[in-house]
Amino acid sequence: MQPEHPTPEHGTRIVVSPSKIALGTGAVSEVGDYADLYGNKALVVATQRIFDFYGEEILETLRDSGIEAVTYTDVRPDPTITNIEEAYELWRTEDCDVIVTLGGGSSIDTGKGVGVLATNPGSIREFAVDKAGYGGVPNPTPPLVAVNTTAGTGSEATRSIVVSDDETSTKFLIVSQNVVPDVAIEDPELTRSLPQSHTAFTGIDALTHAIEAFVSVKSYSVPDDYARAAIGRIADSFPKAWANGDDIEARTEMMIGQLQAGQAFTNSSVALVHGMARPLGAQLHIPHGLANALILPYVMEFSAMAAPEKYAEVARLLGAADRTTSNREAAKKASDAVLELCTSVNLASYLGEFGAVPDRQEYLDIVPKMASDAIDSGSPDNNPRKPTESEIEALFIKIYDDALAPDSRRRTGEAV
Repeated sequence: MQPEHPTPEHGTRIVVSPSKIALGTGAVSEVGDYADLYGNKALVVATQRIFDFYGEEILETLRDSGIEAVTYTDVRPDPTITNIEEAYELWRTEDCDVIVTLGGGSSIDTGKGVGVLATNPGSIREFAVDKAGYGGVPNPTPPLVAVNTTAGTGSEATRSIVVSDDETSTKFLIVSQNVVPDVAIEDPELTRSLPQSHTAFTGIDALTHAIEAFVSVKSYSVPDDYARAAIGRIADSFPKAWANGDDIEARTEMMIGQLQAGQAFTNSSVALVHGMARPLGAQLHIPHGLANALILPYVMEFSAMAAPEKYAEVARLLGAADRTTSNREAAKKASDAVLELCTSVNLASYLGEFGAVPDRQEYLDIVPKMASDAIDSGSPDNNPRKPTESEIEALFIKIYDDALAPDSRRRTGEAV
């Protein structure tokens, strides 16, 4: 079996990507044509909100291609074990043979989870990396056509599934080449429905993917090129798409950038930011992109000394340094550039609406568990500066005092 994350002694690397990518305005009209390549009856997976926007259009293109469809529209943000199990039961009882997801990472990850259960015995939790390891999905999953409606997660291009476990207030990760979608549908018109808040969340998520992939200890030439392209593209188009959601050129650039970021991190890896964002998001019920935004500048500042050349290049791609600045000086500017970008799209202002920030003592009480969960995820091992558990705890506390605490947000003039 080919290793999921080859090391240099293996001599070769597998570059993971969907087998087909349909990109451009109007690409959504081709969903039925692609589904017809793989089956006769589709399970359509979506959140109710996104289905209300685009569901009928998807069902129509499926019908036009002679594909029957059943729908599961109870996906919630940060999909749960229950979402996957309910959708799989519908897949099984309706005898479906192709999965069509409509939405961002939540819908796509739910569809991937259905695929895992459809061809592999066991509960979904048994395939998590802390139980099964990387490559823990032994059998190929059914065909999956991922219709993307956000510009952030890159899940339509990845081998990853992130699942929330409500019983333990944790998130777990499944990683396998066998869950990569067969087709990614990238139609920027579908991102017009994103509210400004979620444009911000998904945009910073994409940037985090690109930066983490670029500095990861598992990086190499192919994902590095994806990451460079993504960072430059996102730095330019993200503020424009946030400021004017009808700017279709910016929306298109963001969709391409997040796809490149997804291709970068699925062929390299994420690192400490994601290791910390999963428990922070699970404990505080913060959207994943917002959790990334709160953590990213602090982890970059912490890690820059271990990979100054890489972080210096990030700073230059973000326009915060040029070739006349030494690598070490430029590397120090990278975290400030990301913080400035987060501030420009008012990310901290969304905490009042989309977070449940506890008082400081309550937060301190859960810091040890969050740090332990971060270590257990395995992602911090990919960081250029490998942290201790106590260092992760210190980072969580600094993030609270500087960014989460209502008093700190008042001092910086941000909404509470």
